[in-house]
Amino acid sequence: MSIHTEPVAGEAHEEQVGHSEAGVEQAHLGEKAADWADGRLGIYGLAKSNLRKIFPDHWSFMLGEICLYSFIIIILTGVYLTLFFQPSMADVVYHGPYTPLDGISMSEAYQSTLNISFQVRGGLLMRQIHHWAAIVFVAAMLVHMMRVFFTGAFRKPREINWLFGFLLLFLGMFDGFMGYSLPDDLLSGTGIRFMEGAILSVPIVGTYVAMFLYGGEFPGTDIIPRFFTIHVLLIPGIMLGLLVAHLILVFYHKHTQFAGPGRTEKNVVGMPLMPVYMAKAGGFFFLVFGVIAFVSAIVSVNPIWAYGPYRPDQVSTDAQPDWYMGFSEGLIRIMPGWEIHFWGHTLELGVFIPLVVFGGVMMVIAAYPFLEGWVTGDKREHHILDRPRNAPIRTAFGVAWVAEYLILLVAGGNDLFATHFHLSIDTITWTCRILFFVGPVIAFTVTKRWCIGLQRNDREKLLHGRETGTIKRLPHGEFIELHEQLPQGERFRLAAHEQYEPIELPAPVDENGVKRKVKALDKVRAKLSQGYFGEAAQIPKPTSEEHQEITSGHGHH
Repeated sequence: MSIHTEPVAGEAHEEQVGHSEAGVEQAHLGEKAADWADGRLGIYGLAKSNLRKIFPDHWSFMLGEICLYSFIIIILTGVYLTLFFQPSMADVVYHGPYTPLDGISMSEAYQSTLNISFQVRGGLLMRQIHHWAAIVFVAAMLVHMMRVFFTGAFRKPREINWLFGFLLLFLGMFDGFMGYSLPDDLLSGTGIRFMEGAILSVPIVGTYVAMFLYGGEFPGTDIIPRFFTIHVLLIPGIMLGLLVAHLILVFYHKHTQFAGPGRTEKNVVGMPLMPVYMAKAGGFFFLVFGVIAFVSAIVSVNPIWAYGPYRPDQVSTDAQPDWYMGFSEGLIRIMPGWEIHFWGHTLELGVFIPLVVFGGVMMVIAAYPFLEGWVTGDKREHHILDRPRNAPIRTAFGVAWVAEYLILLVAGGNDLFATHFHLSIDTITWTCRILFFVGPVIAFTVTKRWCIGLQRNDREKLLHGRETGTIKRLPHGEFIELHEQLPQGERFRLAAHEQYEPIELPAPVDENGVKRKVKALDKVRAKLSQGYFGEAAQIPKPTSEEHQEITSGHGHH
């Protein structure tokens, strides 16, 4: 039973006055604390200038957010897993709840991973979320970089941010490799042995590097503890620094945006960071977390209990790396087993050449913004994105790389394709060898022609408008289809892209008849520029005179 009472007017007034005085005093204390912090950290000025920063509203920008959120999930779940994992290769005998391995000799690393999976509350789910988040992280980074590449978002002033993104992708790939190597199961041990072979193939220094890394002959007793330190401390620390630098540059340079009415190189059209964008970003974080958790709960990845502990004399059936290492795996499998013997030494070209090719491809990807900037000679800042069709050579290069990657991914799983589709593994290997050279050329040619065709279609739309489907008969008997002019905003979007003029070499002789000396590098640059921006690489945009002639009534519309 409760009793409700109504206070006397005077008592109520005193109570309100007391609360008011207390509130004022707390407000003063809060203001003093805020002033003290702002005088030393400049928080107010920093927040005022950045919290109202405008961000464009386009779905493709969510790819970068997926990278960030999956990285946060990796850190959170990784901290939990480190509380129970034992990075030791000391031999123990397993006596745990997973009876098929009872009494089996294994390393402490493998035993602790089994304990996380079967004895720690929520441990298996955490392992699954950690692994799936890593897969999503690398996939999102790859797709995000492809979006940046195909739209030309890497151009000045964002070349350094492209390098930061490339390093994040590169380090993420190798940190993922080290992460699934830590359980010391038969599959991960096979991967570590694969890495040892790649290191040993390096002439002169390979043997020494392998001895220092493994602490002696393979497998040694130090590789798991060293991988653990690199995986949880060194590489994540570097990646965190790169991520912070990447985000700082995103804030410092105004965000890129697609062409459209009202959008120029000197403004950004979109929503403010606070409160609109932050609210959407917060909701999207929980959406990404939920999807990864859901997939982790229903789809098993890396079931180490099915592989068993690592033994140097065994190789697990269907041993495959995670998909993002398939590029390197495929290079190894399609390379013939060439060896060179001289002066009592052996050069294992069957492994070393793929290692060099892999490194070379990575370096070309990292340096591409500087290469294109050198070819164009453009020193201006760019904040408006390209449509991929309007940069056909760049787009064709990107598609050629994707085709090469897919071919090598198939080559890296040639044994699985052979067993599942009842094919000859030699046939698959030789097919991938041929496609390694032919596939990118075909992909490049088809993509370039496709882009040119789309450019030509855009030109027709700008000049003649959109087809209406209405057929009209002219007085002299000819049938034509009526066209409708595009809206002004659509015409602006189709015609907003720039068209570079190819670099021309100077005349062979100057005005005095003296032969000019042209450097070989200048000749290469002019040749590349002609290939990028010559007549065969772009369709000229319609001029205002052409559009005026069409719309003045001289054409059939």
